[in-house]
Amino acid sequence: MSPTARTADPRATRAWVTGRMVFVELTDGRQIGFPADRFSRLRSADDEQIKHVTLRLQGAALRWEDLDEDISVQGVVEGRFQLALPEAA
Repeated sequence: MSPTARTADPRATRAWVTGRMVFVELTDGRQIGFPADRFSRLRSADDEQIKHVTLRLQGAALRWEDLDEDISVQGVVEGRFQLALPEAA
C-alpha cells in the first residue's frame, strides 16, 4: 500500500443496545460492542434513553437525539472512549 493510500473509514450498517452495552455491525460484517458507561452522557442516561440510538452520516456516527450525543464509529473501532472502564466491585 502506498503511503498516500487510505482505507475507507469504518461504517455501521446497524446499531442496537442490550442492557447497557452498545453494539454496531460494520459493513465488513464485524460486530463491536462497548459499555455505554465509557461516555459521560451515556453513563448518566437511564437504560431507556440509551436504547434510542440511530445511525447518522451514512453509518459513520451513532446518535442519541434525546441526549444530544454523537459518537464516531471510527472512534469506537479504534477504542477511543472518554472514560475508563468502571472499577470492578
